[in-house]
Amino acid sequence: MSSAGEVTPKPLPFMYQFASGAIAGVSEILVMYPLDVVKTRQQLDMTNAYKGTINCLKKIVKEEGFSRLYKGISAPILMEAPKRATKFAANDEWGKVYRNFFGVSTMNQSLATLTGATAGATESFVVVPFELVKIKLQDKTSRFNGMGEVVKDIIKNNGVFGLYKGLESTLWRHIMWNAGYFGLIFQVRSLMPKPKKASEKTMIDLTCGTIGGTFGTALNTPFDVVKSRIQAGSTKYIWTWPSLFMVAREEGVAALYKGFIPKVLRLGPGGGILLVVFTACMDFFRTIHG
Repeated sequence: MSSAGEVTPKPLPFMYQFASGAIAGVSEILVMYPLDVVKTRQQLDMTNAYKGTINCLKKIVKEEGFSRLYKGISAPILMEAPKRATKFAANDEWGKVYRNFFGVSTMNQSLATLTGATAGATESFVVVPFELVKIKLQDKTSRFNGMGEVVKDIIKNNGVFGLYKGLESTLWRHIMWNAGYFGLIFQVRSLMPKPKKASEKTMIDLTCGTIGGTFGTALNTPFDVVKSRIQAGSTKYIWTWPSLFMVAREEGVAALYKGFIPKVLRLGPGGGILLVVFTACMDFFRTIHG
């Protein structure tokens, strides 16, 4: 993920990319998870019971207790390592593939976007089961107490492939977010002055990652709303695009952005945290790798 005109750093072996992504992902989820719970609640709310992010937070704490804001965190924690590791490792690996295929030595805007979209599709196959379990635990009407109960119930009623319910909508969600995130990071970074100190590099990474995360969230929120409803178990929503039109027709276009505020509050700064921690880990591993 280099700026325009810079030579792309020599990629590290996959295990270093995987470890850096895993550390970055767990760091982000520990800080931002309550906002993910609020986001899911708002996306599943078809009666307008929640009047905004703060109201939703207050209602959850008042009616269900503070600990409810962290219910289901075991699934994301287990998911974050492979999810974020796959995101960044796939982005680097696909970047190498596309640079070789197109015969270029440096990344450009189009390749950054294409690489991000492909990395998002790759990531989707890893995260679907974890996302499905998380949604079922975060739902207010959930009758499950933990991951094991959810997985057992899904396999009992739908078989192992039931764990991949919502794969198609997840593909759309991750393709859109990663394309926006990595594509915009490249563009913003190319406009930034070259850092002279480590602190300047950190601030640039934080700024680029936050802007990229915000843009990616604006692109993929409608797909995320539909994905949440499909995975929550509603038989009304099956395929992504018909579901998008159904929500817009029945609840208004604004309903496609339910949960946007907590989502962007999480994934905007969260995208910055991800990039800063990932870059710092990769820089560290480059020093020990020689």
